[in-house]
Amino acid sequence: MELLVPYPPTGPYISEIYVLLRHFLTIKELSKHTVKIVTVLGARPQFIKAAVVSRALLQHTGIQEVIIHTGQHFDHNMSQLFFDQMQIRQPDYQFGIHGLPHGALTGRMMERIEEVLLAEKPDWMLVYGDTDSTLAGALAAKKLHIRVAHVEAGLRSYNEAMPEEINRILTDRISDLLFCPSETAVNQLRNEGRLARDARIVMSGDVMKDAAARFAPLMKAPAAPLPDRFSLCTFHRAENVDNPQILKQLLHALELTCDTLPVVCPLHPHTRKSMETIGYPTEKSPIRFIEPVGYLEMLYLLSHSTLVITDSGGLQKEAYYMHKYCVTLRNETEWTELIDCGYNRLAGTEPDIILQSVNDLYGKVPGFHTELYGDGHAAEVIARTIATPLP
Repeated sequence: MELLVPYPPTGPYISEIYVLLRHFLTIKELSKHTVKIVTVLGARPQFIKAAVVSRALLQHTGIQEVIIHTGQHFDHNMSQLFFDQMQIRQPDYQFGIHGLPHGALTGRMMERIEEVLLAEKPDWMLVYGDTDSTLAGALAAKKLHIRVAHVEAGLRSYNEAMPEEINRILTDRISDLLFCPSETAVNQLRNEGRLARDARIVMSGDVMKDAAARFAPLMKAPAAPLPDRFSLCTFHRAENVDNPQILKQLLHALELTCDTLPVVCPLHPHTRKSMETIGYPTEKSPIRFIEPVGYLEMLYLLSHSTLVITDSGGLQKEAYYMHKYCVTLRNETEWTELIDCGYNRLAGTEPDIILQSVNDLYGKVPGFHTELYGDGHAAEVIARTIATPLP
């Protein structure tokens, strides 16, 4: 960088002033450096998180974000609708990779992501959560010696039969910045020895809390009519819907709970396909199945529901933020704080246990006073941290 004065002047104190001026101008020039981030998205929860984090990144003039949409969720109501409703900038790259086994899906994503990274030459790869898109982005970046920042780091269900558990463990292991939604997640990483490397652990709080606060005032009712009181249900995990016996058990359990409280279920496309395979009569079912909804409609359903029944990790927290008790259709959860505080009940897939859990939580007086996941400014923490140069 050239100075206005091409050589150090002489005289009392002048040389010292010159050195200080040069130092100031160097720092000023460095502050103009643009930090380029490539963000990988592929599934509904990631779109929601990116809505608030990308907005926070825009507040920093020294950050440029390039967005990749892998196409892992490709249905309009599972993908584009979220971009439209939450005003997420359209992706710079869209791959349309979906409907493949985990290995093929991850491999093809890595191949395409690597091409983008070689062309864009970013400073950071930013990934969210625990999907195949998350792992593909982290691996592709790390092999090119690009730093990786993982939002929602440190979560563990301790069930390695779940693909998501493998994805989150491996992504955490190779990340340089680990943004944790809770102190439990921070402690998990410390217990695993994450501080033994140069990786930096940051208690950011949960970006889903940011999103719930920002978009709740914009919630809107879905097109389908709703009963006055109902439980909101979603289920889509492969271990629940790809096994015909378990799927039948779950559907039977939901039918039983309808006697206690009507069930409204936005139907995931993969779940619908599995139900068609077993010949389930959706039109005659007491369960009120509706089309998949956007985030604003989901917030409305959460707000107006009496209870939540789900196998989704994200919806467990969204229920908590909307002060609704939750019955989780799994034997474990990565959001252990919700179980410990009594806001969530693990019910598995046995109809009797699910029905008993619904009956126990139905009508329970709300007592949502504990702040488990930060102060609602997680996106700002993430953006500020990434914008600060690391050694």
